[in-house]
Amino acid sequence: MPSPYHPAVMGFAERTPAATALQHGAVEAIHVHAPGPRPQPMVAIEEAVLEAGTGIRGDRYAGLGIPGTHITFIAAEGIEAMVARTGIALTPAETRRNVLTRGVDVNALVGRRFRVGDAICLGVKPCTPCDHLESVTRPGVRAALSGQGGLRADVLVGAVIRPGDQIEELDD
Repeated sequence: MPSPYHPAVMGFAERTPAATALQHGAVEAIHVHAPGPRPQPMVAIEEAVLEAGTGIRGDRYAGLGIPGTHITFIAAEGIEAMVARTGIALTPAETRRNVLTRGVDVNALVGRRFRVGDAICLGVKPCTPCDHLESVTRPGVRAALSGQGGLRADVLVGAVIRPGDQIEELDD
C-alpha cells in the first residue's frame, strides 16, 4: 500500500516497486501516557514492555482492543523538518507518540510487519494529528505535523524495547 503522504514532506526517498531494500532504523526515545487525565504530559521511560495484543504495559491506552491502539511511532526526521519549516518548537514527548524513531519512514510501514528490538509490530494506520494534540501544545501544531504525524501499530510479538534498539521492516 503506498504511503498517503508525499515523501518529500517526510524527507525520505519515494519507494518504488523496484526497490528491494527494507528499512532499518533505531529507537531514539520511548514515552508512555501515564494513568490519569488525558491532558497529562507523557513520561519518558528507559524501557517498555510490549505485550502482544495489548500494547505497552503501564500505558493508559494499553488493552483497548481497538486495532492500531497498541503503540504509536513518529519519525524524528519528521519533527525536525516541521520545526525547521514552521519554527514551532515541539519536543518528542509533546507529539504524544510512544516511540521516537530515526532512519525509518514510519508512513511506509502501514500494512507492514516490522521488528522493534525483539518485538514484532504491524503498522495499522497513520496517526493523524488531532485537535487534542494542538490543545496541549501550541497553535499550528496540528497543521504543521499533517502528513508526518506518525504511525499507529499493533504488537504481534511482545518483548522489552529500549532506546538504541534496531527497527527493521520485515520481508513478508
